[in-house]
Amino acid sequence: MSVPFIDLQRQYLEVKTEVDNAIKEVLAGGWYIGGAVVAEFEQKFAEYIGVKQCISCGNCTDGLELLLRAYGIGPGDEVIVPAFTWITDAEVVSLVGAKVVFADILSDEYTIDPVSIESQITEKTKAIIVVHLYGRPCRMEAIMALADRYNLKVIEDCAQAAGAKYNHKRVGAIGHAAAFSFYPTKNLGAYGDGGAVTTNDEALATKLRLMANHGQKERDNHIIEGKNSRLDPIQAAALLIKLKYLDQWNNRRKVIAAQYTSQFSEMDGIICPQPSDDHIYHIYGIRVENREALKAHLSHYKIQTAIHYPKALPELAAYSHLKLSIDQYPVSGNLASQELSLPVFPELTNDEVAEVIRGVGLFFDK
Repeated sequence: MSVPFIDLQRQYLEVKTEVDNAIKEVLAGGWYIGGAVVAEFEQKFAEYIGVKQCISCGNCTDGLELLLRAYGIGPGDEVIVPAFTWITDAEVVSLVGAKVVFADILSDEYTIDPVSIESQITEKTKAIIVVHLYGRPCRMEAIMALADRYNLKVIEDCAQAAGAKYNHKRVGAIGHAAAFSFYPTKNLGAYGDGGAVTTNDEALATKLRLMANHGQKERDNHIIEGKNSRLDPIQAAALLIKLKYLDQWNNRRKVIAAQYTSQFSEMDGIICPQPSDDHIYHIYGIRVENREALKAHLSHYKIQTAIHYPKALPELAAYSHLKLSIDQYPVSGNLASQELSLPVFPELTNDEVAEVIRGVGLFFDK
């Protein structure tokens, strides 16, 4: 049996009729940029997250950059980001001219460590970008307390965590603002690029809408300089359909993850993600010392896996100018060398889940 790491076609076939009809309506309507469908998605997504405002944009990277610019963060400022995440969170800091400062992560949760955050705060620190990595919420209570104490903005990167909750509140509604990705592989994925920013700050939302649309309030009335970053109606129409199923799909991910954890916890040499009701498992990442051997073994049994991420950010050539040592971020370095991601997309069949468990078991039995 072959087990894919992800199969986007399966989900499409599940909602094909609804999605096809929604896209046909957009095409027949003849309005292909902005318009009522995008506005409807923004409203529905804001209601789902539990915030006053949702501002759609081209992608999550744009959303994060727009937020930093809207907060006036630039040269001379510092922004703290986790040392273990996708490069987006660091590169947007550099794009606005600020300095990226890394904090280590928690060994059991893979999210940014509040203690490490505080150790990196200086008089130049203006914001913290927290990443709900793999779909697990960060320790937001402690982080927001730090933000209050030092007068910092907290920006949530929810790219991998649409639908996750922290203390009964959805991520994206806890920090001062948040950015989401609708990249096709995400828990809520479009059929192309897309993103959104959520916030309860009305003034910030107004500014973001201007900035994402060339700074214009209406056509040719440019209040400020901005950029072009938008979600198109075709993607918005598809996302409106998929949003109805998001909780169902996330719950299926939790079921698969629980089966993995139940079986793998009995095996020596494997560390599973720490169980949490709040975790929606965009990624199910295990830790093993002999990762490459396990990956090759599973590939032999036609089980696809992935590595997220093979290097911590301070190890990348892009940040060599900071002259940092991975020894300063031991948890991030350790995870980067040991993490292996297993299939956990919601359309996996029970037989495929069982095959993954069997394949891993055969390796550790040896």
